[in-house]
Amino acid sequence: MIILGIETSCDETAAAVVSETGDAARPWRVRSNVIASQVEIHREWGGVVPEFASRQHVRDICGVVERALDEADAGWPDLDAIAVTQGPGLVGSLLVGLAFAKSAAAALDLPLVPVHHLAGHIESLVVDNGAQPLPAVVLVVSGGHTSLYYVPAEGDYRLAGRTRDDAAGEAFDKVAKLLGLEYPGGPVIDRVARGADDRAVALPVARITHADRNAAPELARPAGYPGKLGGRTEFSFSGLKTAVKRHVAARRTALGVEALPDAEVAGICASFQRVVVEALLDRTFEAARWFGARSIGIAGGVSANSRLRADAAARGAAAGLPLLLPSLPLATDNAAMIAAAGLRNLRAGRTGALDLNADAALPME
Repeated sequence: MIILGIETSCDETAAAVVSETGDAARPWRVRSNVIASQVEIHREWGGVVPEFASRQHVRDICGVVERALDEADAGWPDLDAIAVTQGPGLVGSLLVGLAFAKSAAAALDLPLVPVHHLAGHIESLVVDNGAQPLPAVVLVVSGGHTSLYYVPAEGDYRLAGRTRDDAAGEAFDKVAKLLGLEYPGGPVIDRVARGADDRAVALPVARITHADRNAAPELARPAGYPGKLGGRTEFSFSGLKTAVKRHVAARRTALGVEALPDAEVAGICASFQRVVVEALLDRTFEAARWFGARSIGIAGGVSANSRLRADAAARGAAAGLPLLLPSLPLATDNAAMIAAAGLRNLRAGRTGALDLNADAALPME
């Protein structure tokens, strides 16, 4: 079975062709994976401008899909289904991909397979590594999401924790902006922090020990687990961002400068990165212990961070738990992961009607 995947949830226009292999250990083969990035467009604004993003998707979508088919040496008649990101994401961006996918599905009389964006990130681990030992705990961490999922079976994703404010990737972007660094902040901070003192600045990490005033989703837990997981698997990065802001303001005043010395910026970046990584991994590995996980996965754009990868690998080895990470091309938003999740949904009989609409806050069912 061959499927075309389309991803336009934010600022990457992506299309991919993925086929089934018939091998349960490595169920999918990526035949093409094309991404048109909009980073240069949004860099001067310091973040994604939704209207610009949706307009650029309209410009790019046809060419990206055609190239994906060409690189896969496939034509429209070779396809068995079309998968597309339904949400969550920027609604204007989502609508471009969804409209294209619905039109193609209708014209070719093919099944339309809606995909949750975070399910795509989780399945990116299988695309790159093969079948994941289950049950698993998977951290999905990106510019828009920081969520922990308990995965007891293939295609079964149960929310176990999430951020209560900023996503980790969002915090990277905001701290980079505070320091006068380029957008996107994650790769820049990762680069600047290398070799710097990661204890140069004492920064706090929030520990969620009380109930949120806003109603939180019911958290999944294995049978027999005593009590709810509560805040012990949840994240908060807003206070950390504020602590960096105050430190930077105080140092600028003390030195009488607008821009801090490069060495000082590097120490702030390294300290900030260390605290974020520790917060992410502490909760992930604690959740793995509570759930009796047989493996851990980390997916999403922030999974490309070199410190996160190195520290996660060390902790996984110490805990005797296999660690699954996506390759760098599959860490950020891409359509191969959407196509793979689409094949998972298609085999489970989950398809969509042609009146399917985008959902910017789509929950994971």
